[in-house]
Amino acid sequence: MAAPLLVAVMGVTASGKTALAEALALHLDAQLISADAFQVYRGMDIGTAKPPNKADYRLLDLREPDEAFGVGEWVRLAQAELEELYARGRNAIVVGGTGYYVRALLEEYADLRPPPDPELRRELDERLAAHGLPTLARELERIAPEVAARTDLKNPARVRRALERELSPHDVVAIRLPPFRRIKLGIECPTKWVEEQIAARVEQMVHNGWAGEVARLLDQGYRPEHPGFRAIGYRAMARFVEGEMESGEAAASVIVDTRNYAKRQRTWLRREPGLEVLAHGSLESLTEQALAAIHQPMIGESSNG
Repeated sequence: MAAPLLVAVMGVTASGKTALAEALALHLDAQLISADAFQVYRGMDIGTAKPPNKADYRLLDLREPDEAFGVGEWVRLAQAELEELYARGRNAIVVGGTGYYVRALLEEYADLRPPPDPELRRELDERLAAHGLPTLARELERIAPEVAARTDLKNPARVRRALERELSPHDVVAIRLPPFRRIKLGIECPTKWVEEQIAARVEQMVHNGWAGEVARLLDQGYRPEHPGFRAIGYRAMARFVEGEMESGEAAASVIVDTRNYAKRQRTWLRREPGLEVLAHGSLESLTEQALAAIHQPMIGESSNG
């Protein structure tokens, strides 16, 4: 009996990844797993394009917007989900815009670390505010001179991150996936079409009440400096809610930021190992191409299966 499938659906933002993944899930009787760095945050649905059918997905709504979350923790959770699915002989589809998460999982990266201790981060922030950047820079030079030599010691965020890594436990997240038959699918889309889709999506998000969503988060005590607000558009919308920006200015800013992000995603995908590229087309065409790629002999076979 063939091993179950592990399919990754990749593509730039607004390329149709979610629709394709959901269509494939029906064809393959597969469990959907979200690979999005910001869809893990509760209450941040509209601006992260969280799927409305949340019950069909795993790894959504895991943290509050003020909690840190990173690739190491996501991979650990995804691995646990995949082990459970493999034991049941169930296919799985990983889909989301955070390409690093997908690559780290399927390529079984060996040097991922858990997220930093929030208490340590708070302590370093307090020391930075009280004693200034030179104090933290000198500490980094003392405990890890080789790290300090390749760190911009005039950049507070980089110095703090380097200290977090050095002062945190050095245990890495060990990834060893079950022997699924694996395949990565990437949707290739014309740049102009993607830019138009992004503009339309941002307009729809605003129409759907994105400002109200952000206002509720602010009312609950979450602030733009919290980790969840690193999601594209949330800080701009917070400035609009707080009267620092006009609505049209905020939306235009989000469109520009999202288009720039799509450019970075496109560059990332060009370097994605083992990616099966699907030509831009209708959902029906994409689904047909994807199923043909999946069912080719040996495509996506696990090297350790």
